[in-house]
Amino acid sequence: MTKEMLLQMSQIAPEAWLDFPDYGFRQFFFWKNEATGASIALLDFAAGGGVPIKHAHASNQFMYCLEGAYEYTDSKLLLVPGAFYMNPKDHPHGPTIARQRSLLIEIYDGPHYYERPVFHTDATIGGLLAKDRPAKT
Repeated sequence: MTKEMLLQMSQIAPEAWLDFPDYGFRQFFFWKNEATGASIALLDFAAGGGVPIKHAHASNQFMYCLEGAYEYTDSKLLLVPGAFYMNPKDHPHGPTIARQRSLLIEIYDGPHYYERPVFHTDATIGGLLAKDRPAKT
């Protein structure tokens, strides 16, 4: 038996997505490391959707644009298909807006946030905060 995983987009059940209707996007986690908070997810932004505030992350953030045009408005960085983006831990960035429907792969090498941002709810933040990590001994 293999430990490999293969998933086709057509196999993702609609209820498996985390929905952020007030911000025009949804998120599907391909993988999460419960011990470290690291993850790989797919983000699907409707045109005009985005993250409304400048914020920082508790780990390094990596994104790869599959479709669309996704802009970091303060820095004027525009992710288009084939673009790779890296934002280092603790570096403030955002807000963002999808100039057109955008599909992005997002990777974190640890927990996403120190505190729950306004666009998350208690239900959607599950396990993504630095405080949720087990204490190191």
